[in-house]
Amino acid sequence: MPQIRCLSVIAITVVSLLAGIVEGGASSSKQSLFAPFSPEKCDNPPYRTQIISKNPLVIYIANFLTDKEMKHVQEVAKDDFLRSKVAEDDGTSTLAQSRTSQSAVLTRDDTIRCIEDRALTFQGFDTKREHLECIQLVKYGTGEKYNAHTDWFEAELQKTSEMGGNRETSFFAYVAASNITGGGTNFPLLEVPRDEKWCEYIDCDEPWENGVTFRPIPGSAVFWQNIREDGSGDTSTLHAGLPVTSGLKIGMNIWTRQWPMNPEHNADYEDEDDEE
Repeated sequence: MPQIRCLSVIAITVVSLLAGIVEGGASSSKQSLFAPFSPEKCDNPPYRTQIISKNPLVIYIANFLTDKEMKHVQEVAKDDFLRSKVAEDDGTSTLAQSRTSQSAVLTRDDTIRCIEDRALTFQGFDTKREHLECIQLVKYGTGEKYNAHTDWFEAELQKTSEMGGNRETSFFAYVAASNITGGGTNFPLLEVPRDEKWCEYIDCDEPWENGVTFRPIPGSAVFWQNIREDGSGDTSTLHAGLPVTSGLKIGMNIWTRQWPMNPEHNADYEDEDDEE
């Protein structure tokens, strides 16, 4: 059945009005929902940053999301989660045992746009919204994980100009971590910092040879650069969502492409089989 993907509140209202769903207060609803998005209304938290690696660039961001935003995204996505898929070289996406989480794409309402604007501003003045893929929530229950992978693509079909090129940067933000053990985000090729202050954010009980494992702390985020200056993918950004051994973890993927994406590849609708 069709699943709404990355559809704006304005678009939803248009569909409702044309279908005759919005009645009575349609005029006032239309007037308020068609008001332009105003970034000044965003409640931007005073986040703090720590550079964990310069090559590749990896930055830890404390307090990237507000409590209100975390509650909101969980509420709007609660009925939309489906089994996560992985990208294949032929441009398709398939189910795989390497990734056993559930995923949901978020509707672009004002709260989501505030998060998008924060991610764009973090990256600099030249990054436009058209470079962003739809924000994705991922949910991990007990035993669920995502094996080591990179966010950038090797297959040419996944990084065409229409697709916006490759995934230049990634954010992984933590939305919820209820009574959780396990479920960290592991970068096996990063050098572990020696300063004990980092133990607030990373799992210092992990063996040094395992690399850096970020603890799932709600509100925080990890940002990294996927693409080298020569345009090639950086293999040292290899990372994994470690298995949740108990509890529940919800995370947020924010991916930025090298160039603006063709709207056809950031579609409002995608056909999904009911059983998926």
